[in-house]
Amino acid sequence: MAFLDNSGDIILDAVLTDTGRARLAKGDGSFKIVKFALADDEIDYSQYQNANYPGGANPSGSAYYDLEILMTPILEAFTNNTSSMKSKIISIPRNNLLYLPVMKVNDVANTQTKLNPDFNAFLCAVDKDSEDAFGFDNNSPREGVLFGENTSKGGSYTRVDQGLDTTEISSRFVIDNDLLETQYIIEIDNRFGSIVSVDDATPASVSFIDDDNVASYYLSLGTDTKFVFENTEREPDAQTEIIAGPRGTYIQFKLRSSLELNTSDYLFTRLGDSSTFDSIAYSFIDSNIRITGATTGYSVDIPVRFVKVT
Repeated sequence: MAFLDNSGDIILDAVLTDTGRARLAKGDGSFKIVKFALADDEIDYSQYQNANYPGGANPSGSAYYDLEILMTPILEAFTNNTSSMKSKIISIPRNNLLYLPVMKVNDVANTQTKLNPDFNAFLCAVDKDSEDAFGFDNNSPREGVLFGENTSKGGSYTRVDQGLDTTEISSRFVIDNDLLETQYIIEIDNRFGSIVSVDDATPASVSFIDDDNVASYYLSLGTDTKFVFENTEREPDAQTEIIAGPRGTYIQFKLRSSLELNTSDYLFTRLGDSSTFDSIAYSFIDSNIRITGATTGYSVDIPVRFVKVT
C-alpha cells in the first residue's frame, strides 16, 4: 500500500476486489460490472481555502480555493474490500440540503444497548462459562455483554439509528424519502460469529462470504422485519433517542458465537491474546462489525471483543 502523487495529472487507479477477481477468473462470461462505488476517505475538506479558512482565502482567487484538496495524495487502489472505502460518496439530485443523514450507535435506548464502559466496546461471551463470568456483576447484568451461546436468554444487543443529527430541524418532521436508509449491510468475520435477531434469536441470512472470511448480510426495511425498523419516536426530548433531528430507521441484532470459538481455543491462540479482568482470567479476540447504509453510503464500525474464560 502506498500514496499516489496527485499534484500533477489526474490519476485513475482502479482494481477489482478479491471477490471481483474470483468471479472474473471463472471465465464463463458471467462476469459483468453493473455498479461501482467512489469514496473520499483521504480528503480533508477543511483545507478548502475560502474566506472561512483559518489562514484566510487563497490570495490567487476563488479558482484556487480547492487547490490543496485536489493535490492531496491518495491511496493506491488495493483489492481488500474490507479495508477500503469507509466513506462512500453518494449523489443526491438536490442542492437545498444543509444536513446529510448519519448513523450512530444508540447506547441510550435502554441498558441493554450500552457498550461495556470498561472496554468501550461490546463483549461477546462465546460460551456459557464466559456468559456466567462476564454477564453479571454481583448478580446484576453487566452492561455491554452479548451472550454468544444463549442468545435468547438475555444479555445486551447492538442498535444503530439513522437520521439527521441536528437540532436545527425538529425531530417531529418526517425525514425525506431520499435520505431514508432502507437497507443495511452488516459485515462480520464469519470465523467469529453470526447475526441473529434480538427477540427470538432468528439467524439472519448470509448474502455471501468473501475470501477473507468476511460475511455480508443485506437486511432491508419491510423484508427483514426482525432486524430493520422504522423509527416512529418523534419527540425531541425522548431519552431513548440518539438522533437529535428527523429520524429514519434503525437496525438491531445480537451475535451468536461461532462453533469454533465456542468449543476450541485455536483462534484465540492464533489471533488473540489473554488478560485478566475483575479477577477473571480470559482469552480474547478484538474485532469490528461494520454496518453500512446501502442507500446513503454511511458506515459505522462497532468494536467487539470476543471473550472466553480460561
